Amino acid sequence: MDTEAAPHPERDRSAAPHSGDGERSRSARLSGLGEPSDEAEPAQSGPGDEALSGDAVRSPWRRPVLLAFACLTFLLLFSGFVLQPFLIPSTSMQPTLQVGDRVLVNKLAYRFGAAPLRGDVVVFDGTGSFVREEPVVNPVTGALRWAGAALGIAEPAETDFVKRVVGVGGDRVVCCDKRGRIQVNGQGVDEPYLHPGDSASRVPFDIVVPDGKLWMMGDHRSRSSDSRDHLGSPGGGMVPIDRVIGRADWLGWPAGRWGSLERSDAFTHVPAPAGAHG
Repeated sequence: MDTEAAPHPERDRSAAPHSGDGERSRSARLSGLGEPSDEAEPAQSGPGDEALSGDAVRSPWRRPVLLAFACLTFLLLFSGFVLQPFLIPSTSMQPTLQVGDRVLVNKLAYRFGAAPLRGDVVVFDGTGSFVREEPVVNPVTGALRWAGAALGIAEPAETDFVKRVVGVGGDRVVCCDKRGRIQVNGQGVDEPYLHPGDSASRVPFDIVVPDGKLWMMGDHRSRSSDSRDHLGSPGGGMVPIDRVIGRADWLGWPAGRWGSLERSDAFTHVPAPAGAHG
């Protein structure tokens, strides 16, 4: 009797092809749920993936830049059509306005049929009245200066002025009566806003304001170059109403001077000009 055990057939060590999940061992299924298989193919990458990774690096900067651009555009449009901060560059309106003040100019004040009144503090373009010709500037420099002025961080254009309306169309404005006051249509005007120690004017004049024009004067009369200084110029120092940019309604800076600029009641008792209707 052959007692030698029959040799066990050698088991094929290679993994047999499986026909489905049912033939896979439990351990194989569990290992598939955990760590990735060593036989998994590496992910394919291409030029598109590099572009996506580059966008991911740049994206943190893109949103703040776009937001800043949108805010700047909004501020410039708002300043251009509604409310513009205006930097006061000179002493001509002291004590009402000081050098470095930022006034907020209401550009809608005269847009819907209203007209400047005596006592209003207004910002206007003096081209043709206070300035004969608009100065020639470099386009790039001019654009940067315009943007800075529109945001109130740079001085306004050389043609922009801020003054007080003293006479409107039809008014006769005379300097001065026996008490040293400006007379408008024969009525002496007490001007409480004048700089302390200033007279109403050291320059005598007697003018009639044409219709559609304004007679402008600064509150610091001895330091103000205003309509009086352009009596002999074309236009006689009169400012066309359509050159008015807006009315200075509020003080926006410095913080300690925040508040509204109230229209003076100095002209309350001034009669209508001779020949005026209503």
